[in-house]
Amino acid sequence: MIMIILTLLQGFDFLEWMKYPPGSMIFTLLLSLITATISTLLTKWLVDTKEVERKQKQIKEHNEEKERIIKLAETDPERYRKKRKRWEKKDEMIKKVQQSMAMSRLKPTLIIFIPMIVIFSILNATFGRNPVACPPMNIWDVPLINNFAMGYTDSVFQWTAQVYGKPVQITQKMGWISFTAWYFLCSLGINTLIQRILKLQTQASGGMDQMFGGQKSKYTQWPDV
Repeated sequence: MIMIILTLLQGFDFLEWMKYPPGSMIFTLLLSLITATISTLLTKWLVDTKEVERKQKQIKEHNEEKERIIKLAETDPERYRKKRKRWEKKDEMIKKVQQSMAMSRLKPTLIIFIPMIVIFSILNATFGRNPVACPPMNIWDVPLINNFAMGYTDSVFQWTAQVYGKPVQITQKMGWISFTAWYFLCSLGINTLIQRILKLQTQASGGMDQMFGGQKSKYTQWPDV
């Protein structure tokens, strides 16, 4: 079996394979998988996830309490003022909790930040604006991000014959995306998947609902009673 694998790998140019589709698409997918796995494992190792979950619940309850207190403004002004005063005192403590959580979550990022900058600088120089993947939706039709995300070639390449039946030049309007854009799309799904597999995501995180709910509570004005 080993001999068969070695025979198949003879003459295999990895750098050439990873630079153009479909190799570049598979390579980027695997890279995002490895990055997400390392980041998640570091988080499990360096961050007390149970403590983070407890603090997230505490913050969520604090934000929900503000909404309940505001409803008292019309029905029971005296009780509203007392509860508001207690809430504002507790809010200072909650802000410190949020700061400690932010610092805790930064630990894994600080470890992998510099190595990832170096790796991505090399990969960006390798791929440039070469097309890596062709999503169902034409990126050219998406304003604002199309110039950033699109991939194209300056000349005709042989690998395009696998897609179009003959060698062609990939233009900006053909819907192909670059390495950076494809990596970003892969990371969106893979990060969530890896976190669920390694049981890092919890109900306490609340996802987008808690994030927007917390922002809503933060900017809700207190009634003057």
